[in-house]
Amino acid sequence: MDLNNKYIFDGHFGLERETLRVTADGSLSQAPHPFIGDERLDRDFCENQLELITPACGSVEKLMSELAALDKYVKETLKKSGEYLWLCSNPPHINSDGDIPIADFRGEQEFKHAYRVKLEKRYGKRLMLYSGIHFNFSFSDGLLRSLCGAADFKEFKNALYFRLLKQTFRYSWLLVLLTAASPVYDLSLDGDGLSGSGFDGYASMRGGDRGYWNKFVPVLDYTDLNSYIKSVNGCVDRGLLFSAGELYLPVRLKPHNGSDTDALVKNGVDHIELRMFDLNPLSPVGIFCEDLEFAHYFLIYLSLLPDFDFTPELQETAVKNHKAASRFDLSDITINGCAAKDAALGLLDDMRAYFKEHRRAINIIDMQRDKIINNERCCVKVYDMLSRDFQGEMLKITKNASAQ
Repeated sequence: MDLNNKYIFDGHFGLERETLRVTADGSLSQAPHPFIGDERLDRDFCENQLELITPACGSVEKLMSELAALDKYVKETLKKSGEYLWLCSNPPHINSDGDIPIADFRGEQEFKHAYRVKLEKRYGKRLMLYSGIHFNFSFSDGLLRSLCGAADFKEFKNALYFRLLKQTFRYSWLLVLLTAASPVYDLSLDGDGLSGSGFDGYASMRGGDRGYWNKFVPVLDYTDLNSYIKSVNGCVDRGLLFSAGELYLPVRLKPHNGSDTDALVKNGVDHIELRMFDLNPLSPVGIFCEDLEFAHYFLIYLSLLPDFDFTPELQETAVKNHKAASRFDLSDITINGCAAKDAALGLLDDMRAYFKEHRRAINIIDMQRDKIINNERCCVKVYDMLSRDFQGEMLKITKNASAQ
């Protein structure tokens, strides 16, 4: 990548945000999904887990504008029936699994309900209540064609995104460390009859050992895209996964017009999906523009790095680092044998040198550096807000966000 390329900062940006619908007292809503037929508003695992889906936008700023507008529409609609959006990745108080109705897909989509029944049996309902944000990004065709030269465009594009998949997975720990925002939880997540605020040492529970991971560490073949797809399908064939969509890794490649591996083979890669972002209670819409801007610059930076052999050992290390970066106390964390704080600042300094001629990028990178240097990560602020009364304080934040 050449930062002098006139297309370098161009791209398409999209976002999917999961949130739980709750009643005025902070209980999980038991009302049916109220937005049937609206493609912008879907369900995830359970009927009360609402997913907001933005269109692909030409900038992060436009994406945030679309998210804010959709968020406002949803909150205004829900408020009429006395419901709110729970603005935290960790769920509110749970009385029992009966509070968690599996998403009631019907008709042509009934297979989605059957799939979620399988997930319940394998993982349990409570794990599936974790909510987060998926950030979708693609480079512009203008940029890709300027780099492609005489090569086949589809093959070039697939290869570029596949290299980026490996680099992003390898360094996903940095995004978790910088944006984790769910350190406190309601003890009912541990079992029926429990209540009160809990803290298990995580900055992001869904990113750590207690979070969204498969029952095994998926070791895949990263020789090339086709080998990767074949190895994912092999996990399905052996019964390790119900489908490719059950591959709970922090990064995915997504095709155009489809979501499964067959579409990826047929249509090629359309965009990369980053799946590690917590809902941030400090933002009324669950995430800050500056964090998504940083993710954009990070992807540009990673696309510069040379290709490498993503061995089984490196894959296992990537998962280990990701889970380590989900811990709260940086002084207890090492990344590749290095103190986490030093590893993060070293990577940010490399980025800073790369973007040295671009003032906006430098400002965004420096904001992330300050989080570490000044101990101002989101998780620290959220812990201070919620540690005494997670349920009560989160309900206040949830209602205040609906009023804005």
